[in-house]
Amino acid sequence: MTAVNQKTLPPIIKAASPEREAEMRAQIRKLVGARAAPFMRQLIGAWCVIIGAISLAIWLDNVWMSLATIFLVATRQNLLGLLVHEQVHRLGSRGRYGDLITNLFAAYPLLVLTVEGYAQVHLAHHKYFYTEKDPDYARKSGTEWSIPMSRGQFARMLLQDILGINIVRLIRSKKLETDSVRDEFRRRYPTPQWVRPTFWIVVAGALSYSGGWVYFLLYWILPLLTVAQCLVRLGALSEHKYNVNSTELNDSTHLIELSWWERALLPNMNFTLHHYHHMFPGLSFTTLPLVHRMYTEANLVHRENVLHGYADFIRRRILAK
Repeated sequence: MTAVNQKTLPPIIKAASPEREAEMRAQIRKLVGARAAPFMRQLIGAWCVIIGAISLAIWLDNVWMSLATIFLVATRQNLLGLLVHEQVHRLGSRGRYGDLITNLFAAYPLLVLTVEGYAQVHLAHHKYFYTEKDPDYARKSGTEWSIPMSRGQFARMLLQDILGINIVRLIRSKKLETDSVRDEFRRRYPTPQWVRPTFWIVVAGALSYSGGWVYFLLYWILPLLTVAQCLVRLGALSEHKYNVNSTELNDSTHLIELSWWERALLPNMNFTLHHYHHMFPGLSFTTLPLVHRMYTEANLVHRENVLHGYADFIRRRILAK
């Protein structure tokens, strides 16, 4: 279990009167539901960037474009993971083929991920938040997930991520997650098990036929094992403080307002407005900024505790020793 720190986070959301709370929730209920069009725009946009960057890197064939492509592909791999997260909540599509499409174009390309497998872990995290049954809380234990930390420890951790050194621990943690599958989170329309191996047989055949294995290893596997792991780490740390022994959302959950250039450089589908995702898990990523604005205008946000960008988050939360 997570090493506990005695200090909880400063609160984000203020207590509201029962009348105001009921009024806010009534307004927000109107926003609940899947948003297929924005979901597909994010998915198509991610693949356009990936294909465009790799094609340009192959054409230019120079080290600087290769490095830029590795970074760009990693940011979009992170985005594909966030799309899987969105579909786990059935916010991309509630139809029969929503999980299948997400698996084929977002989860399977990330090697270790499926909608069905991630649903077992993530939905349990929501239902059993910060209890012994929360697999995220149990998995993200130890000093590498405990904040604040020293500058040296933070630098070493990111260096190990970006060099791929921590990938073995990541695979082991995923194995632990799948060992504790919960039948209560079965998908309504699960993807047939034969689809995943067939997907990779087709990919392997296409790479062999085209002679593209070198480019696949360089511009897909390398970003996935290095830069993408660094982005996943940053994203996970920006969700919660894990070394807190409290089931109160305010005690452990960050809220970060990103600048326009941060959203452009590291697109994350409003994931840093994570407090509202836990308050209203039925809301699409597109509606989270609106909900934040509603709470802010209703004077229900401790503005002094809202973080402004990743640099502010790192300074005030990760390195605040």
